[in-house]
Amino acid sequence: MEDIGQRIQKSLWKDHDDDAEFPSKTPLLAHYTSIETFDRIIEGEELWFANPLNMNDSDELLFGIERGISEFRKNKDLIKACGSKEVFASLLEKLDRHVNDFDKAHLLDTYIACFSLHDKDDYDGSLSMWRGYGSNGGGISFVIDTEKIEPNEDSPIILAPVDYVTYEERIDWIRARIRDLAELLDSLDKTERVLDAVAWHWVERLKVFSLYTKHKGFEEEKEWRFVYLKDRDTDEAYLPMFGYNISDKGVEPKLKLKLKNIPVSNKPFTLESIIDRIILGPTASSELSMRSVVRMLSVKGKHALKKRVRASSIPYRP
Repeated sequence: MEDIGQRIQKSLWKDHDDDAEFPSKTPLLAHYTSIETFDRIIEGEELWFANPLNMNDSDELLFGIERGISEFRKNKDLIKACGSKEVFASLLEKLDRHVNDFDKAHLLDTYIACFSLHDKDDYDGSLSMWRGYGSNGGGISFVIDTEKIEPNEDSPIILAPVDYVTYEERIDWIRARIRDLAELLDSLDKTERVLDAVAWHWVERLKVFSLYTKHKGFEEEKEWRFVYLKDRDTDEAYLPMFGYNISDKGVEPKLKLKLKNIPVSNKPFTLESIIDRIILGPTASSELSMRSVVRMLSVKGKHALKKRVRASSIPYRP
């Protein structure tokens, strides 16, 4: 027989499609960046994850979480399902506690790394991505093959595509899930344990929903995200990789993910094992630049990557 937590989880995740994400899907994914950042990635054999609140679209995350909490607090179906003002007040107290716990204990160390879905026959990259994230065409895109990543159900890192929706569609989703919760709660005893489970599962579902939804205006980015969730890192295996970076934004928290330290399997997990190709941007694709990048890879001992360097042929000159 299912326990209360399983029933709540099933209600909140019934619209979720596991088949659309890793490991059911194993696409090629491209990360557009500057040559300087790529040099650091190769040097340290690590990927840098950013805190979503320091990203250009931080309002997207905040909108989902703040609106989800606001709608929960005023939903009439949920108030009715509680049966009394006292029970509803207790539910809101538990909601606030879990929200505050996420804010104080986990938000600082929630990290994401953004990639773009990449076609196997594409050796040029996307012009809009070069403009937005690849140093206006003067950077690099490295493409990883997610089929080379061994699945690990216990990993605190999720890999899935971003869902592009309007603000109205996000609000409709939030309200629909709260109605589902209210319908379930109406059939349950309103014990402290049940109320706490409802509040906790709502915060957890809302967190993932907010991290994986974005306004439809960004749809051409075809984004997939690696998301690290600290509360799922029960063994604290990733804590030694928490760090920071100083930029023009000030000091930013970072997860500096050293590939050799990822507890996935006994197989070697390196950049050379997952990078399918390296594409120089359209304004950095001269013969001299090509040879220089190959030399950089040689100096750093990444000999297997040297034959994977390509030059974008997009005729773009900013």
